[in-house]
Amino acid sequence: MHCSVHPLGHRVSRRLIAFAFPLTVAVPLWATPLSFEQALSLAIRGAPTLAASQARVDTARAAAVPAGELPDPKLAVGVENLPVAGPDRYSLTGDFMTMQRIAYMQDIPNRSKREARVAVAQAKVQQAESAQQLSTLTVRRETAVAWIRRYALERQIALFDGLFQQNKLLESAVQAQLAGGRGAIADVLMPRQEAAMLAERLDELRTQRAQAIAALQRWIGAAAGESLEGEPPSWALDREALAHRIQDHPDVNLLSSTSRVLDAELQEAQAAKKPDWGVELAYQRRGEQFGDMVSFKVTFDLPTAPAKRQDPLIAAKQLERMGLDAELELVRREHLQELDTEWAELARLNLAVERNQTVLQPLMRDKVALTLSAYQAGKGSLVEHLNARRESLETQLRLFALQGERQVLSARLHFTNDAPLTGGAQ
Repeated sequence: MHCSVHPLGHRVSRRLIAFAFPLTVAVPLWATPLSFEQALSLAIRGAPTLAASQARVDTARAAAVPAGELPDPKLAVGVENLPVAGPDRYSLTGDFMTMQRIAYMQDIPNRSKREARVAVAQAKVQQAESAQQLSTLTVRRETAVAWIRRYALERQIALFDGLFQQNKLLESAVQAQLAGGRGAIADVLMPRQEAAMLAERLDELRTQRAQAIAALQRWIGAAAGESLEGEPPSWALDREALAHRIQDHPDVNLLSSTSRVLDAELQEAQAAKKPDWGVELAYQRRGEQFGDMVSFKVTFDLPTAPAKRQDPLIAAKQLERMGLDAELELVRREHLQELDTEWAELARLNLAVERNQTVLQPLMRDKVALTLSAYQAGKGSLVEHLNARRESLETQLRLFALQGERQVLSARLHFTNDAPLTGGAQ
C-alpha cells in the first residue's frame, strides 16, 4: 500500500530541523572547571617554552650521531705530467710520463680527537636536557603561582556580594532611623558613598584578576579563562630538605652539564697536539704502450708549534672552566640566600595569618556590631559605623591576600626542584 506524507508535515519538519540545528551549533559545550593539577598538566603539555627546549634536545641528539665518524673521503681526478711543448704536446697517450689519475683519499683524525668529539656531543645532549629540566621547573612554578594568585583574588571578589547586600540593609536602616526622627539628613548619603567605594575597590580587584588570567594564559592558553575548581595544595615544607635540594637544582645541573661540555672541549684541544693522518690510494693510466701504475701514500700532520697554536686554546678552555666553577658556587649561594629569605618571609606570613584570624577578625566583628548598636540607639554616629565596616572589610581582604601570598611563597619553595607534586600538611 502506498504511503504519502502531507505537505504540511514536510514544512513543519523542515522548520523544526532549521530551528534545532542552529541551537546545536550555537550552544557551546559546558566549560570544564580548571583545577590546580589540571593547570599544571596543561602547561606541561602545551607550553611553547617546553616545545622549544624539546627541539633543542632533539637537535643535540641528532648532532651527536655523526660525532665520532670519520670525515667524508675525497675523490681526486686529474692529469699528471701533460706535455705542453714538443711533438707530443697536449697528448694524453704520447709521453710515457703522462698519466690520467684517479685517487681515493681519507683523512683520519687521531683516536683521542675522535673520542673527545664524541664526549663533546654527548655533553651537549646532557646540557640540552638540563636546560629542558630548568624550563619544565619554570613552567610548573609560574603556572602554580599564576593559578594561586587568581584563586586568592577571586576569594576577595566573592566577599563583595555579601558586602553590597549589607550596604542595602544599612541604607534601609538609615532611612528607618530618619523616619523615626533620629539621625542626620546627611546620613542617607553615606550608604551610597560606601557603595561607590565598594564598587571602586571591586573594580580594582577585577582588574587584578584579569591580569592574573593573562599571566596564566601565557602558560596554558585559552583554558586560563575557565572557572577555577578546588583549592591549591598544601605542601609539607622542611628547611633542611629544601637546602639539600639546592644541590640538584636545575640551575646547578645546567651549569654542571656546561662544565662537562668544557671538559670535553678541553680534551679535544689537548688531542689536537697529537698528529692526524690520512691515506691515499691512486690509479694512474698511461698510454697503451706503457704500463698503468698504482700508488699508495700516508700523510701525517706535524704539530710543530704547539706554543702558538694548541697551547693557547688549551689554556683558554682551562680558564673558562675555572670561571664556570666560580659561577657554579655563586649560583648555589644565591639559591641558599633566596631560600633563607623566603623561609623568613613564610614565617612572617604564618604569624600574620594567625594574628588576623584569631585577633583582628573577632575585634572587627565586635567593633561593627557595637557601632551599629550605638547608632541604632542614637548614641553613636553613622560615620563611626561605616569606618568600622570599612576596617572590617580591609581586614577580611587582608586575610585572603596574606593567605594568597603564603600559598604563592609555598609554591615557590616547593618548586625549588622539579620534584613530583605531593600534598601534605603545611
